Amino acid sequence: APGQDAVAARRYQAPQGPAETMLAAVWAELLGLEQVGRDDHFFELGGHSLLAVQVVSRLRQQSGAELALRELFAHPTLSALAAVLEHAQRNQHDQHGAPLAAITPTGREQAPPLSLAQQRLWFLAQLDAAAGAAYHLPAALRLRGALDLPA
Repeated sequence: APGQDAVAARRYQAPQGPAETMLAAVWAELLGLEQVGRDDHFFELGGHSLLAVQVVSRLRQQSGAELALRELFAHPTLSALAAVLEHAQRNQHDQHGAPLAAITPTGREQAPPLSLAQQRLWFLAQLDAAAGAAYHLPAALRLRGALDLPA
């Protein structure tokens, strides 16, 4: 198995503050590394999109902060992502200062609300009954013959 010297780590600088320390521990665990410095780059250390999803999930569990996956791609160094995480932790409240409510599953006793695309289709159907026909393609094709695949 590759060791610490197999990744593109920068000169080690210890994480500073609780956000960087927590983030470094998460990265080290997921990437299988002994230590992660504040200038290290997640993807240069061997991170990829599936591990990025796990990072975001673990940060949510450990800190309660909602961090968008795109933030890790936009801020792939430990110190930069920790700053985003600290900002997310400070902004876990609505505009009135109340904590944001958790998203909870709902029952199926009533129909869920329409998506924006469904609302658009409903509106077009109300506007012009024939408009819905544009979304139905009543044609089928039968193709015959040999399929030439490249060797």
